[in-house]
Amino acid sequence: MGISEKDKDEAENAGLRLVADNKEPRKSPPVEKQFVNFIFFRVNPEWRRLNTETKKVFKSEFRKVFNEYQKDMLLYSYSLVGFDSKADLMFWRVGSSLDLVQEMTARLYRTNLGSYLETTDNYLSVTRKMMFVPPSSVSEDRRHVVAGGKKYHFLFPCSKHSDWYEKSEEEREALIKENFMVGKKFQNIKIHMTHAFGFSEQEYLISFETDEPKDFLALAEELRRTPASKLTIRGMPIYTCRLMELSECLGSLG
Repeated sequence: MGISEKDKDEAENAGLRLVADNKEPRKSPPVEKQFVNFIFFRVNPEWRRLNTETKKVFKSEFRKVFNEYQKDMLLYSYSLVGFDSKADLMFWRVGSSLDLVQEMTARLYRTNLGSYLETTDNYLSVTRKMMFVPPSSVSEDRRHVVAGGKKYHFLFPCSKHSDWYEKSEEEREALIKENFMVGKKFQNIKIHMTHAFGFSEQEYLISFETDEPKDFLALAEELRRTPASKLTIRGMPIYTCRLMELSECLGSLG
């Protein structure tokens, strides 16, 4: 599911108008690609055996480290408690530096609470053209996407069968466009696609943000019937995550 590079280029070139010869055309500033990370944690059962005061101190230490990186990257915290047996907590991180992603993770693990966390999945990808909004911005335009504004987030790591690559570029473009048109019908669902090839066995990370899970289920049902979906490898995890402030996420751990 995603917009083809060809479609986006055509859309960006549409509606051009002539300018006076003595004026330079206004150029958009260059946009850096951004790294996108979804990291999932499961808490050790021993955590729940700690006394309340100890857990309170450990959570405060963990939040302090987390908040130090708010100025450097987009950070969103999600709870999976009650939704998934594989993980309890997820961080969605978007930034321009892989070093910061690694540094933040290492520092979180060195906290007392971090010693009770196990990473169950960790997905890394990169954006192309459409970028996420930096922390200081509140605008949305053709090259920036507002993220983290919906209550629920569904993550689908995606790979294609080898048959996909035997098709011509025109055939693949048509299949992608068909999926895109299905997604456009659901105006209250924000769809993100980032590229993971080279980082892992996955090729894309596709995620869906919405305030109504029933709408996502309806979209998923329509997408599974498209020809492109038949060329997608099954059996990969789909995570259901609920957006919460970090303090709420940690509170749900017990």
